[in-house]
Amino acid sequence: MEKGLYLVISGPSGVGKDTVAKKLGGWISVSATSRGIRDGEEEGVNYFYHSREEMEALIARGELLEYTLYNGEYYGTPLQPIRDHFANGELVILVIEVEGAANVKKAIPDAVTVFIMPPSMEELRERLINRKTETAEQVEGRMQIAVREMEIGKTEYDYIVVNQEIEQAVSDILKIVEEEKKRR
Repeated sequence: MEKGLYLVISGPSGVGKDTVAKKLGGWISVSATSRGIRDGEEEGVNYFYHSREEMEALIARGELLEYTLYNGEYYGTPLQPIRDHFANGELVILVIEVEGAANVKKAIPDAVTVFIMPPSMEELRERLINRKTETAEQVEGRMQIAVREMEIGKTEYDYIVVNQEIEQAVSDILKIVEEEKKRR
């Protein structure tokens, strides 16, 4: 049986992480979070939604591979499902924030990390505004976070992919996956 591969995808809010991940053909880990559900999101599809207390209990029981506090909310990766899918030889995709990615790399040194960059800061701002999920103030907050994340992305990730056009970004990441599988 083919060995699985852990692929960590990070990048600033609005860069297209989820859209890219869905097109890669692997199994996408569903994160747990304490943030509220947004319009159009579904339990178990976008996230597993928990109260702050429930998230703290998951952390205390060691049931999360990694977790972080981001924008005042907990986000974490449930451990058992990713182990199961990896054992089945699947491409296990983790779409997580930079802090979480660093924790995954410590726990799973074999994990391949890809940071998705926007073509420009102006384009990123437009994408965030066009999502219509945040106020202007929240967009500015996300832009400030993006600057810090991109500095980390430039130095701490195995690969950087610019998402100018979604299909090209997907193609670039699939090439990375194939090369990494050959090395193992």
